[in-house]
Amino acid sequence: MAGIGWGALATVAMSVPMLAATATGISPMPKPVPMALVSHGLGAVPEPGAVALAATAHLAYGAAAGALLAGLFRRVTVLIGVAYATVLWALMGLVWLPYLGWGPFGTAETPKIAIATLVLHVVYGATLGLLLDRSQSDGGGRR
Repeated sequence: MAGIGWGALATVAMSVPMLAATATGISPMPKPVPMALVSHGLGAVPEPGAVALAATAHLAYGAAAGALLAGLFRRVTVLIGVAYATVLWALMGLVWLPYLGWGPFGTAETPKIAIATLVLHVVYGATLGLLLDRSQSDGGGRR
């Protein structure tokens, strides 16, 4: 259960810089990946609904990924969290970004997408690893 909550919180931690970069115009992505996936998969969804769906799906995915990580390892560390997030980044880069037409790791748009999404995933993994490590150390996780 800790993996679900900490996974959702780690998703928020990665989403804050993603949304800040989008709002300031420094993001290399045409739009945040969760929003692009909703738009691409469902077509013309009105903006408020698309944002709500994208945010919900992203939080749910991050929570499920956190639960999976917590279930895979007896002890999760920051290093394990970052390594795991790097695998998630590779899956996104090889499956979801090509699905969007952005090419592997977004390189059809710009190689900067690969770097930006890696940084965001490292934030997710480091946050998740730190939170799971602390909760396990405090007796909140399984031993």
